Amino acid sequence: MSTKIKPTQNQINIALWNACDTFRGAFDSSEYKNYILVFMFQKYLSDVWKDHYYKLKEHYGDDEELIQRKLKRERFVLPANCTFDYIFEHRNDTDIGEKIDKIFAQIEERNIEKLDGVFRNISFNSDKLGQTKDRNRRLKNLINDFAKPELDFRPSLWEDKEDILGEAYMYLLERFASGAGKKGGEFFTPKEVSGLLAKLVAPKEGDRIFDPTCGSGSLLIKVAEETKDADGEPTNNFAIYGQESNGDTWALSKMNCFLHSMDSAQIEWCDTINNPKLIEGDALMKFDIVVANPPFSLDKWGHENAEADRFKRFYRGVPPKSKGDYAFILHMIETTAPGGRVGVIVPHGVLFRGSAEQKIRQQLIEENLLEAVIGLPTNLFYGTGIPAAILIFNKSKTTEDIIFIDASKGYEDGKRQNKLRPQDIEKIVDAYTDFKTLKKFSSVVPPREVAENDFNLNIPRYVDTFEEEEPVDIVAVQQNIERLEEELTEVRTEMQKHLKELGY
Repeated sequence: MSTKIKPTQNQINIALWNACDTFRGAFDSSEYKNYILVFMFQKYLSDVWKDHYYKLKEHYGDDEELIQRKLKRERFVLPANCTFDYIFEHRNDTDIGEKIDKIFAQIEERNIEKLDGVFRNISFNSDKLGQTKDRNRRLKNLINDFAKPELDFRPSLWEDKEDILGEAYMYLLERFASGAGKKGGEFFTPKEVSGLLAKLVAPKEGDRIFDPTCGSGSLLIKVAEETKDADGEPTNNFAIYGQESNGDTWALSKMNCFLHSMDSAQIEWCDTINNPKLIEGDALMKFDIVVANPPFSLDKWGHENAEADRFKRFYRGVPPKSKGDYAFILHMIETTAPGGRVGVIVPHGVLFRGSAEQKIRQQLIEENLLEAVIGLPTNLFYGTGIPAAILIFNKSKTTEDIIFIDASKGYEDGKRQNKLRPQDIEKIVDAYTDFKTLKKFSSVVPPREVAENDFNLNIPRYVDTFEEEEPVDIVAVQQNIERLEEELTEVRTEMQKHLKELGY
C-alpha cells in the first residue's frame, strides 16, 4: 500500500491519466471515463475517512465508540467494509466486481441526501468490462493503480492544497473531452472560457448562481469560485444550482461539486426546457447570476410544447423548431432575479439569423437587457472548431448602449485546441468593465444603430478590425524581379557548363 509522501498536483494528474490504461482499447473513453472518475471518487472518500479516523484516534485512543460518534458528524459517512483498503484486500476475489457494486450502493444509501444517484448506471460487474476473467484482470489493475503512493488522497498530505482533488477531477474531465471529439466536448467548457465568463458576470457575496445546462459542473464551479465579498476578497458565501439532462453527466457534476467542497449544491437531473425542476411555488426559481454553455443550435428542443409553456418563457417569440439557442437564452432571462446578470456562450448564428430569432433579439434590445456581445477566437471548444460568442444580459443596466468586443484575434495557437491566455482574458474583462470604445477591439453602440441594422448583432458591423495593407513599392518590386532574373540566368549558364563537362 502507499507510503507517506506529499503528492504534487502534477504527480496526481499523471497517475490518474495512466490509470486509464486499464480500459484503453477495450472500449471508448466516453464510456470508461465514468469508471475512472467514480473509482477516483471512492478512493477520495476512503482516504479522507481514514485520515479523519486516525486523527480522532490520536485524540481519543481506544475509545472506539466515541470515535465512531465523532465520525458520524463528518460531511459524509463511510459504512464498514466500504473503504478502498477493503477493496484492495479483496482485489484477487473472483467476485470483486460484484463486491465493488455493493460498496457503492452502501455508500450512496448511507449518504442519500448528498450522493443520491451519483453511482447510477455504473456497474463494475458489467460485461462491458469483459467476461469474468478479463473483467477481474482489469479491475485488479485498476485497484493496483489507485494503490500507488501518488494517489494517496489523505488531506494530511496536502498541506494547503485542499482543492487538489477538485483540480485533478477537472484535469481528467478536460483530458477526456479533448480526446473524445464532439461527443466528449458536449459536457465540458474549457477552463479559460469558464474563467473569462466568471469574471464577466462577477458574482458577489450571497448570490444564488445557476447553470441550466451544467454538464459536469465545470463552468458552475468556476463562477462560484469567482465570488467576491464587499472588499473584493474571495468568499464561500454563495449558493449554486444546476440542471442537466444527461444522467451520467449529472452524476459527474454532483461528484465534481462534492470534490470542490460545494456539498450544498442543488443539481437536478431534468430537461431544462421541457421539465425544469428548480421551481418555487408555481414559478421558476430566480437567481442572481445565470450562466451556461448550452448545446449549440439544438434540434428537437421542444418547439411543440413552447406555445403551451406554463412558465410563459416564450412571450417574446418562439425559437425555430430546429435551433434551440434562444429557448435556453429565454429560460435564463426568465430565471434571473431583478438586478441579476446572465452570461451565455452561443454560436455566431444567434447574432444574425432572421425570422423568429430576429424578433426575439429586437424584444431583448428594446427591453434594454442586452449589455455585451463578445466574439471569441475559433477552435476554443472541444468537438467544434467554429467560433463562439458570449452574450451578457443585465437586468440592472445603467445605460441603453451595448458594447461589442471583437476578441477573435487574441489567443495562444494550439495543436488541437486554441487557448485564451491570461492577457487575452484581462483585455476582454477590462474593455467590458470600462465600457469604452477601443480601436479595432471594442465599440459602444447605441440601440438606435442596432435598430438601423435590423437588430443584426454581427460584430464586424460595429467593430472595424480592417487592417490596411502597406503600399507596394512598384519600382522596388521591379528591381527585385530584374535582379532575380539575372541570378537565374547565371545559375542556368553555370548548370549548362557542368552538364557539358559531364558529357550531357
